[in-house]
Amino acid sequence: MSETVFSLYSWPRAILHVDGDAFFTTCEEAIHPELRGKPVITGGERGIVACASYAAKRLGIKRGVPLHEAKALCPGLIVLPSDYETYSLFSRRMFNVIRKFTPQVEEYSIDEAFADLTGMRRAHHASYETMARKIKDEIGRDLGISVTVGLSVTKVLAKIASKHRKPDGFTMIPGRKIPGYLRDLPVQAVWGIGPATANYLWKMGVRTALEFAKLPERVVLKRFTKPGQEIWRELRGESVYPISLEEKSVYASISKTKTFAPATNNPEYLFAQLLRNVESACLKARRYSLAPRKIVLFLKKNDFSFRGEEAKLVRPSAHPLEISGLLREIFDRICDGKEICRATGTVLLDLVPDRNTQYSLFESPMKAENIRRLYRAADILGGKFGKHTLHLGGSHLIEVLGKGRRGEPTARDQTRFLGETKRKHLGLPILHVKV
Repeated sequence: MSETVFSLYSWPRAILHVDGDAFFTTCEEAIHPELRGKPVITGGERGIVACASYAAKRLGIKRGVPLHEAKALCPGLIVLPSDYETYSLFSRRMFNVIRKFTPQVEEYSIDEAFADLTGMRRAHHASYETMARKIKDEIGRDLGISVTVGLSVTKVLAKIASKHRKPDGFTMIPGRKIPGYLRDLPVQAVWGIGPATANYLWKMGVRTALEFAKLPERVVLKRFTKPGQEIWRELRGESVYPISLEEKSVYASISKTKTFAPATNNPEYLFAQLLRNVESACLKARRYSLAPRKIVLFLKKNDFSFRGEEAKLVRPSAHPLEISGLLREIFDRICDGKEICRATGTVLLDLVPDRNTQYSLFESPMKAENIRRLYRAADILGGKFGKHTLHLGGSHLIEVLGKGRRGEPTARDQTRFLGETKRKHLGLPILHVKV
């Protein structure tokens, strides 16, 4: 194979990558057209920038920046609370548009999707380029949001293509034109190459994606592990990564955090928030039949520093009631009741399949089985009446003192459909449009 012509064919595969442009703020602009072109951010309830519109980005406002810094850069900044229910609706509708053209769609994140268009030209009487443009145009027309689309022969190259012209762009990289797009692309900009791998490549004298792709196979096999070898093959036009049609069910860790306002040093409220973090993380773990062997609890102080601790569980468990005593011990060590905190969080680590439980000599198998049955019932109730319908007594202070949300509630939070209560909303957002 030539080192400068990686593919003899333009379209051995046709992989599409659709990437939403500043997705959260774009959704807000679709609902409220008067916001278009203005500096808008979401994340008001968290105290940091969750998403910034392109007008805000041009002023130097970036994701993750504290609100006070963002407002200093732009006094006229429009700050909105994140309305995740509505963003999820836009996401589902975007994926449904893509599925009109191919059933092979991977929902990579709330605002990103990969799709395999290979072999669909005859069904749609259109070229791959035409199909990609139709998908982009239909999303814009039906949803009122802009997306950037990349089309190429592998997932890595499609991702590179979608980053080439942002926002609202379209880039196509057929097999024969791969070298031209990789020539000036920094190796650290390639999807899947992190800082450590980039540093390793720099020490080898490799600065661009093309230089990496042109490395001899024997060198790649000798110096790189499987992930590096797979990216090298994808850059050369060989499709290695499949389109995953199944919902993600394998996790190395599960984390949940909560930022609240005002910041507080009330130890019982902080403990309640930590318990709620653990309940949410364990709920997700149970959904995928996983259980952690280790758990991390942490507090984020008002000066943005952290204090936390990791602990090993006696045995894997995704049932907070079983580990509540340990959680209290950790909390008492990391919280002195004096320092003001703005957020709490937990991370479940070393996740394993939740089966074949081995009990220690000091445990009661009957008690453990009763707790397991209790959480089966709690999950059923949660599915019917809302998450945390049944919760630990230690976390109930949240229901009394509030969830600590910043700013104004979202339009969806303020809306009650027939039969809804403050605690339970239907799993449907409401769109506010002018008629």
